[in-house]
Amino acid sequence: MYVRDVMSTRLVTISPEHSVWHAAQIMLAEHVSGLPVLDDGGALVGLVTEGDLLRRSELGTPLGEGGAPERARAYVQSRSWKVGALMSSPVLTIGEDAPLSKAAMLLGVHRIKRLPVVRDPQLVGIVSRADLLKVIATGGPDAEIRGDEAVRRALHARLAEAGNVLSRQPELHVEAGRVRVAGAMGSPAELEVVRMVVDSVVGSGFKDELTVEKERE
Repeated sequence: MYVRDVMSTRLVTISPEHSVWHAAQIMLAEHVSGLPVLDDGGALVGLVTEGDLLRRSELGTPLGEGGAPERARAYVQSRSWKVGALMSSPVLTIGEDAPLSKAAMLLGVHRIKRLPVVRDPQLVGIVSRADLLKVIATGGPDAEIRGDEAVRRALHARLAEAGNVLSRQPELHVEAGRVRVAGAMGSPAELEVVRMVVDSVVGSGFKDELTVEKERE
């Protein structure tokens, strides 16, 4: 799947010239925790979030540590009435044709909740952690696979996908709807991989004759 498949295209944005109070009101009304900031031409120039607003002087937040330049910057961010003064810029973005794995990596590594999706230079969507969780939530086990040959092919395909973490393939026996899996795997971890794969295809009713190869002395 790609970012375009899960991103939200309902965009709630704000201008750098708008007030921080207006930004807070929009976040509350729209139930969002961040707003893309667009210039007059519609190009993305920043992002303002709940975290930015929580550093405001209205809440009595101290300036924090750091040298004179850092403290001066924090002073402006905590007291300016313009969104442009406290928004994050430049913004980390992602393209709509990027795989979901890249979005998940960026959200995790940078510890952020959302990524603006751009079709340079225009903003076309937002992909968030919640969007990725929806993909997991709507997954679930595969539909029941019927027929010995269909089951056999599905098992071989899934085990082939896991080939990069298996030092060897197990023995598979499918007959009259009954599945038996056997063989000495390279490690307990590999054994669990095989069990997980088979269970995902046929459920827990298979005959498990897997073992772990003994280490050579």
